[in-house]
Formats: sequence, C-alpha cells, structure tokens
Amino acid sequence: MTELADLNYQKKALNHEELLKHLNDFKLDMKLSIGIWYFAPSGGRFHEAYVPEKSISERIEIAAEMKKYGIKGIEAHYPSEVNEENLYLYKNLEKETGIRLWNIGPQIFYPKEYEFGSLSSPVKYSRNEATKILINTLKFSKMADCNHVGIWPGIDGYLYSLGTVFYDMWNRFEYAVAGAMDEVPGIRVAIEPKPYEPAPNNIYRTTVDGLLACQDIESRLKSKVNRDLLAEGHTLLGMQPEIGHIRMGFEDVPYAFSRCARQGRLIHTHWNSQPLGNYDQDLNIGAVEWQQSEAALYALKMIGYKEYFGIDINPERMPVQKAIEINSSVLHIMNERINSLPNERILECYFDPENNRGELELILANSMRLR
Repeated sequence: MTELADLNYQKKALNHEELLKHLNDFKLDMKLSIGIWYFAPSGGRFHEAYVPEKSISERIEIAAEMKKYGIKGIEAHYPSEVNEENLYLYKNLEKETGIRLWNIGPQIFYPKEYEFGSLSSPVKYSRNEATKILINTLKFSKMADCNHVGIWPGIDGYLYSLGTVFYDMWNRFEYAVAGAMDEVPGIRVAIEPKPYEPAPNNIYRTTVDGLLACQDIESRLKSKVNRDLLAEGHTLLGMQPEIGHIRMGFEDVPYAFSRCARQGRLIHTHWNSQPLGNYDQDLNIGAVEWQQSEAALYALKMIGYKEYFGIDINPERMPVQKAIEINSSVLHIMNERINSLPNERILECYFDPENNRGELELILANSMRLR
C-alpha cells in the first residue's frame, strides 16, 4: 500500500516576505491524470452517443499513446472500469509507459438500484449494496496501490426540500463511509461535491459542505489504524474538487481550492471549464473562463501544491487523443504564464492596496500581450 502523502504543507500560512520567496522559487509539477470513462462518452438525456463504444482493453491502448502529453496517472471506477479481472491491463500500462492507476471511485451512481440514493439511501437494500461496493473499492485500492479513493456522491441527495430528513440523510452517508474505512483502514478518501445533477439537489452541494462532511466522517472513525494516523496529523478524509462543479455552484475556483488546502485536505483536483451556473458541461480547460483556471493555478502555486491535476472532460465531439493534447497544452501554457508574472508587484497590490490602486488590473492586462 502506498504510504500516505503528508499534506500538512498545505496548511502553512506565509507572511509577505516568505510568500514572495516561495513564489519566486517554487514551480508546480504538472503531473496530469486522465479518466478512462470519457474515452468513449455515452449519450446524454436527449441524444445518442456520438462515439462508438470501446472496450477497456481498447481504452488502455489509447491511454498508452498519451504519455507524450505528460500524462502520469489514470483514473477509473470500480468495478465497471477497473476490477480484479482487468487490473493486469492497468499494471501493463504502468510498466510500459509509467502511467499508473492513480485513484479509483466506487461505481455507486449509475445503476438503477440507486434511484433513491446510494450510501444515504433510505432503501436498505440499495444502501447495503453501495456500502459493499465502497468496501470492495477500498480493498481493491489497497491491493492495486492507488493513491486514494474518490467518492462522487452524484446520485445522493434529495428531490424536494419539504419533508427531506436532512439529519438522517447525512448520518446514513457518514456512517456508511466511516464504517467502510474502518473495515479497510489506512486508505485516504476524497469527496467531490456538486450542487446538483443527477440528483436534483446533491447531498454535499458546495466546497464547505464537503469539508464539513470530511470532519464529520473523520470524527466517526474508530479503528486503531485510522485513529493513530489521525493522531499523527494525517487527514484521512479530503477533497477532490472539480472546477465545473465549483462554478455550477457559483463559487470561485482559487477560493475553493484554497479552502480545502487550508485544512490539509486537497488530495486531488479535477480540471475542466464551465460557464457560471448552467448544467455540468465538462468543457476543455480554458475553453471558457480561462482566468478562473489561471488564477486557480496561481493559488496552488502559493500553496506549494504537490499533488496531481486530473483532466475531467467530456470530449463527445472530438477524438479523446485530441482533447488530451489540448488540455495538456493549455495547462502547460497557463503554468508558463503564471511563472512569468511579476510576483513582487502582485503581492504589493494585496499587502499595500492604498498605494497600488488599479495596478493588478494593469498587470493582468499586460500579461495578455502576445509574446
């Protein structure tokens, strides 16, 4: 099992001089990961799939081609996309290209038995089935040497505000996750909040909702292994925030990332772009709201972020190879741009606003000049 990475570096607040030195010295390591689920995007509610279905073996072959774009990790759902029978394909991919199975998520949102939720469902059979899958996902993650298990509770939540027993809904989910983690201790879990879709109202709508869930679930952990890790200062529950979900909830991306990091809970990040509000579009990074992504990278540079950058998109109208080329290129361009920014002047705008009125706007305008 992979040793837990120490995320405590994320908590450190730097003063003006320390932050300037850090920004001048530190550069983000663009370790990129991809999700195997979007190699053949399925159809939507109103249209059929535009891309032919591909087997996992075919998808792995495509993934091998992406090493040239700087891809270091691959993500998948258990047991639909990765399982005991096909794990060898992922291990061969790592052996041949260095692209490792970075994290997995339990497939507890798509099957029809989760009509009324999964880990929070009031339907005992559905809840028990989801819990079994989560436990098996944790066991598989340990066996496959993954970094963490990412839970997207997309189908958990509620339809109508009137009559929803919120305490019961949250308690069921937290109890299920904590119980599964105690059965398979020592595995880090990341929550990925979303305001809505497919559940009309998701159980954890915002970044702060996710952070509260992390604290509440950690407080329920009982196994000695988990309690010892917490006592040593490790976080076992963290966050896997996605830009699209953040913007659906009218949140600011660098603010949301920084909120997670301040508690040492920024385990992973999912990158795409999204019009403010609107349904979940999973557009290529920078296709809209370029400045949100670039500001988020600068915030991560301030934090000294060392984890992965997960590309989470829906390339239903272009080959996935082209989409990964685009997203990798955009992230590297953004990273080059933030490394060229005048850090001293930017910090002066924050620490001495009275004497730098309008300067930040001028810095941003000049940064848009063609090089």
